[in-house]
Amino acid sequence: MAELTGIPRGEGRRIAVVASRFNESITTRLAEGAVEALVRHGASFDDVDVLWVPGAWELPLLVRRALATGRYDGVVAVGAVIRGDTPHFDIVAGEASRGLNDAMRDFDAPITLGLLTTDTLAQAEARAGGDHGNKGWDAAVALLEVLDVIDRLEPAEDAEGDDDDA
Repeated sequence: MAELTGIPRGEGRRIAVVASRFNESITTRLAEGAVEALVRHGASFDDVDVLWVPGAWELPLLVRRALATGRYDGVVAVGAVIRGDTPHFDIVAGEASRGLNDAMRDFDAPITLGLLTTDTLAQAEARAGGDHGNKGWDAAVALLEVLDVIDRLEPAEDAEGDDDDA
């Protein structure tokens, strides 16, 4: 049985961190955590781009556009949707997550989710460098681990054993 576990290696990687400005006091810390994790794990600071969007709703569009350039090996998406008194939270959080998942499938490229969905500002603060760590950092490390496993996967052999020279 083969078992592969990714090692977070950033050397030679081009990474986009796509960040939502809404709840900026939280999302700035998430984006900074993601960049710090990437650089600490060997990515060149110059090979990491931070792309800002107004809110979590817009994350999937800019992630798709970034991947369409062919410039990036993967994307870390960060944002913070904090529950309010209306169903807006459910719509934004659910559709942003769905859109990011669709982009990952469509582009066959890793996108990690540093999108906080919390009930309170205090919960978000705890996950943006507080008691629960920094989920931007965690999403960046996860991206590097996934990229490492992808790199180490062996190409599938031709199922029929056809020889192209025949």
